[in-house]
Amino acid sequence: MKIMHLISGGDVGGAKTHVISLLEELSKGNEVELVCFVDGPFAREALEKGINTRVLKKRSLFHVARNLKKYLKNKQFDILHCHGSKANVVSMLMGRASCPILSTIHSDPRLDYMGRPAANWTIGLLNRVALRIRDGWVAVSDAMKERMEGRGYDGGRMHTIYNGIGFPKKLPHLPRQEYLSGLGLDWDESCVVFGIAARIDPVKDMTTLVKAFAKTVADCPNARLLIAGIGDQEQEIRALAAELCPAGTVHFAGWVSDMNSFYHALDVNLLTSISETFPYAITEGARMRCCTISTAVGGVPKVVIDGETGYLITPGDVDTLAQRMTAVVRDAKLRAKLGGAIYEKVRTEFSVEAMGVRQEEIYRSVLHRRDRESQGRYGAVICGAYGKGNAGDDAILVCMIRQLRQQDPDLPITVMTRKPRQTAMLTGVSTVHIFNTPAAGRVMKKSQLYISGGGSLIQNVTSNRSLSYYLYSIRQAKKAGCQVMMYGCGIGPVNGEKYQAQAARVLEEYVDLIALRDPESLETLRAFGVHTPRVHLTADPALLMEGDDAAAGRYLARNGLNPQGNYSLFVLRPWDGTQEKLAAICAAADYGWEKYGLAPLFYTLEPSRDAEITRTAAGMVKAPCHVLPPVEEGAALCGLMGRMGLVVSMRLHALVFACAQQTRVAAISYDPKVSGFMSYLGSDCCVELDRLTEQELKTMLDRAMAQDTPHQVGHLKALANENGILAGELLRM
Repeated sequence: MKIMHLISGGDVGGAKTHVISLLEELSKGNEVELVCFVDGPFAREALEKGINTRVLKKRSLFHVARNLKKYLKNKQFDILHCHGSKANVVSMLMGRASCPILSTIHSDPRLDYMGRPAANWTIGLLNRVALRIRDGWVAVSDAMKERMEGRGYDGGRMHTIYNGIGFPKKLPHLPRQEYLSGLGLDWDESCVVFGIAARIDPVKDMTTLVKAFAKTVADCPNARLLIAGIGDQEQEIRALAAELCPAGTVHFAGWVSDMNSFYHALDVNLLTSISETFPYAITEGARMRCCTISTAVGGVPKVVIDGETGYLITPGDVDTLAQRMTAVVRDAKLRAKLGGAIYEKVRTEFSVEAMGVRQEEIYRSVLHRRDRESQGRYGAVICGAYGKGNAGDDAILVCMIRQLRQQDPDLPITVMTRKPRQTAMLTGVSTVHIFNTPAAGRVMKKSQLYISGGGSLIQNVTSNRSLSYYLYSIRQAKKAGCQVMMYGCGIGPVNGEKYQAQAARVLEEYVDLIALRDPESLETLRAFGVHTPRVHLTADPALLMEGDDAAAGRYLARNGLNPQGNYSLFVLRPWDGTQEKLAAICAAADYGWEKYGLAPLFYTLEPSRDAEITRTAAGMVKAPCHVLPPVEEGAALCGLMGRMGLVVSMRLHALVFACAQQTRVAAISYDPKVSGFMSYLGSDCCVELDRLTEQELKTMLDRAMAQDTPHQVGHLKALANENGILAGELLRM
């Protein structure tokens, strides 16, 4: 590939390190050129590293834009990759370029000019406008990616790449005492040196740092603080340190170029920012085995696992920061343990080689997508009950997207949802409001495949309006030219001859392929008289959801529970008759505690509907119990199911997640889809809600607990995987 990277050239710190490190890697297999606007340390360092570097002397941004556009076209570059506000603005002024344009988002564009209102409303505003006009973006942390998606950026064009760092065999550095002496410091070996390398401006929040250090040094007189950096807030922070801290305990080192020696001189590396992407300050300190304490911002939690590879605090939390600092001053073994742990994590997971490979993958994806879009239809649209706060439906969506990506990693995917920004942040794909019919129609006209599913959309037990809407959307997609697929879905119940006839007519005339999640749905479909579409019996896509056991353990610990405890999980929902059966359900929860030692937990899969009935039930249980808050990620929720000794659920997808994790289940069926799944699984641990009794439920718990191997779900997972294969066939038609 022939790639141009564009940057102002006045950049320092993390952005400079990222670009030069990245270009060194990319240059090994590609034709790479770096273009700067100014001739300075950035351009000279790049030249010293062997990077092909060109400096465009700028008379005005318009002049630079005109020359750059001609140069891009004449030299036939494949990609223009921009870094920073000036580069973004220049690329915008070029108009339509001859190649795709990407921008790396190194920091929050709303905070780049924090404390500088004039700059914020000039170059800052132009930068935010320019960023909207890209072929793609590269965020240097998942957190920044989610933040930008939450602001309406197209998740389908937003990529993540974490800053990588090199691990050469030798890292030249000065001995600690020699380095400190060179700064004019007489701190001896008994001192515990904290350090931070960052711009001294409000976004780095050194006010919190100095206040916390003042508390620490009051308890631990051997603590010291070394601040490397310059910035607009420097005089303010110097004055605060002089006011709060004993003389000689805080030193401002100014601009530091020898970062290896700086980090080698530290015992503890600090970062107190209120916003970051993925700061090199963390990985550079880790490379020197520094114990690390940081705010939980941006991509930092990817590296700093609280209590394992360092400590995380909330931005602005002076007291907690002081407590953590005091703890590591007093315990040299703890410092060494945390420093060694973060070194190993960064060395194995965040290398500069991995960063280069990932960047090339992004370039190929962008080029492939542009090429396919130029040939005509390309993409898939997914419509379902998304953005309604139901963790089960959201997990289905994540699994569907993963399966489609297995068929085509670059496939543009758009989800029709009630909460576009929330769904974009969850899935990382494009979204449109489910009732924005014109926008949905425009996407359908560009896409190859329309997917209705998963879940039970073709039913009217919950609403006649929802059935009519989903049938209308199927017609709209087919008329727009899409192949139409029902994806691992359930059919029915559909009550009323009018609605049954309507559903049968639409499915017969407008659907190309129907993949059903259970035999009962197949029987319902045949009863409707639907025979024209291809029909396959598969299984629920949510069976393929992978569990994150570590995240589940941390979730339990945050909620005051022993991650290794023995628990039963109850998942209820309001339905006709549920209230009358609560006494029996709660008696069974107490029975599980008394006989099997299963401490009952209650969880709401759809909080907006389930919270009240769940709180009521928990209040009736005699055993010690907890009502758990929602889990944000489906993988963590599945991990939670995997840690349970038993899951008793009315909600279908709690049963599906638990079975996927080989956890024992007992089902309370309020709907044929629940009993249908349990029958498909081959389990007799299911009781109908209307005939549930205390004794029946206790007996069912005994049956579930007696099973050494709770489920044989391998065959269902294989069938669930067929959903994606069938979708791939339609995409290739």
